[in-house]
Amino acid sequence: MEKKKVLVFASTFPRWKDDTNPPFVYELSKRLTKYFDIVVLTPYYPGSKKYEEMDGMKVYRFKYFLEKYQKLAGSGGILPTIKKNKWYIFQVPFFLLGEFLALRKIVKKENPDIIHSHWILPQGFISYLNYKISRTPYIVTTWGGDMFVFKKKGAVSALLRKIYSKVLNNSKNSTSVNMVFLDEMKSVTQNKEKIRYIPNGVDSKLFTPEKKDNSLRKKYGITGPFLLFIGRITEKKGISYLIEAMPEVKKQIPNAKLMIIGSGELEDSLKQLSSNLNVSNSIIFTGPITNKELPKYYASADLFIAPSITTKDGDREGFPTVFLESMSSGTPVLTTKIDGIKEIIIEGKNGFLVDQKSSSQLADSIISLIKSKSKLSSTESFSRSLALKSYDWNIIAKQYAEVLR
Repeated sequence: MEKKKVLVFASTFPRWKDDTNPPFVYELSKRLTKYFDIVVLTPYYPGSKKYEEMDGMKVYRFKYFLEKYQKLAGSGGILPTIKKNKWYIFQVPFFLLGEFLALRKIVKKENPDIIHSHWILPQGFISYLNYKISRTPYIVTTWGGDMFVFKKKGAVSALLRKIYSKVLNNSKNSTSVNMVFLDEMKSVTQNKEKIRYIPNGVDSKLFTPEKKDNSLRKKYGITGPFLLFIGRITEKKGISYLIEAMPEVKKQIPNAKLMIIGSGELEDSLKQLSSNLNVSNSIIFTGPITNKELPKYYASADLFIAPSITTKDGDREGFPTVFLESMSSGTPVLTTKIDGIKEIIIEGKNGFLVDQKSSSQLADSIISLIKSKSKLSSTESFSRSLALKSYDWNIIAKQYAEVLR
């Protein structure tokens, strides 16, 4: 039987092999090739290919601006990129127009049975416009970065909620990786029964406790507890609160080291903060590391820390892939009590929770956990088994396949 064709429409996708960008859309789409012919439409980035085939997927990358300046999407989220450099806001109209024209072109060329739009804005909105012209059906998946409108007031947010309503009312189905986002989506649509929760996923064969590599400690000069953060260095990750916790951690556990893997608009300011607090010798900024190298870092760490926050403009986490990667690696997670996250982490079972924006609670928990190795080790088997049972990408892809059908 001939497979139906799905056009995956996303602004975050690997720019090339062994990219450092979060690969969640790629990982899901790769596994959906079992059920469908997959075609991908994503923005071009300097150095990437306009067309290539990756793991059985056709990948088209569209241009929308002068080539060497075309970096609105690709090196991080669109909103963080604009926050880092306000000049990029002038690319937004070109991006939206370029994305719309590229979608129209690919729809005519590939004739997909359905479009899988990742994020309501902008891809869901562009798919809605295309639907009004060509009647090509679409579904929408939100990962969180586009849900800030529900935490803000004002005319712009009100207008965006009306746009979201149009997008969701006309989509065949919609999914969210976060139960709170699910409720927010339902608040602006008539198709409440067509909105479904499907969590993020993890490659449980790649992220395993067996990837532990003691040579990392030697490489980075870690002689004591190994604390780890991985992710974009952006405001909603709450890294500043973690750094502010380090003076007390250093005081109680002098040989503890925090490793921060990733890049982003706050990198320089956080390095300066580390210096101002006199903890630079306790913090290692590695910069971005390729996704295929990350498993050994997770498996080798004593504690993974994700001090996520809800920002003043309403930006917040959806379902951080790093939680699942850490859980699958058997490494305990210390994170914060914010909407969506506290539903993932079961206190004392697969992680530990503190209030958001509290450096003192972070410090107290890190010190307590490091000094009580039994607490840390008690989470390994449960975390690993939960990742295998509920979050493996093959399980998640099967759920998406049902929605797409």
